[in-house]
Amino acid sequence: MYGIMINWLYVILLFILGFITYRRQSLDLFGSAVMIIMGIVIIFSAGTNWLLLIVLFLVLSLIATKFSKKYKLSLGEFEGRRTSKNVISNGVVACFMAAFGGYYSPFVGGFIGAIATATADTLASEIGVLDPHPRLITTLQKVDPGTNGAVSVLGTVSGIVGSAIIGIAAYFLGIMPNPFLAILVSIISGTIGCFGDSILGALFENNGWLTNEHVNLLATIFGALVGILLI
Repeated sequence: MYGIMINWLYVILLFILGFITYRRQSLDLFGSAVMIIMGIVIIFSAGTNWLLLIVLFLVLSLIATKFSKKYKLSLGEFEGRRTSKNVISNGVVACFMAAFGGYYSPFVGGFIGAIATATADTLASEIGVLDPHPRLITTLQKVDPGTNGAVSVLGTVSGIVGSAIIGIAAYFLGIMPNPFLAILVSIISGTIGCFGDSILGALFENNGWLTNEHVNLLATIFGALVGILLI
């Protein structure tokens, strides 16, 4: 009975978070609604601690997006309000992994891998755009900041740090009780998924064959698969 009450308390907090992200123009109305729905699925299938790991990703993403906003606006690289497509492409794989994580333990690695990838990719993009010397991952040719498939030292380091934070949090939240394994899974899967995102961006998004949402979704699938294989 106590556990059910805690779950419903988190549902209320989830609605409050959805309202805040909408009011602060971080997500549009449908984006906030989708976030709430996925959060409820995670709460009642995997537990509140799993939800908190997704919330951590959201917080890190919002901070990274707002970081150096004026400079990003001058480059034309400030994303601003995200939509339901962004929420789904970054979160649906983790939501699926959480829904079945209690029944098939390797999905725990998939859950961490998907979130680590989404976090690494977001931080690498939002902070990496500040690096004035990015290169295209497929040719190492110098390109403008914000180019699809561009990588940089600053972006790569930011992505790895973001992945590590997810792994550390996964351990402290009790999602993965082995701290070494939690950090290892998150860093390796997050880094591979992030580089996979860049490769897909360079090869397919730049040519108009995939959208940014498609690339993000495929990258989180890659990261989840790597996380599963590492368990």
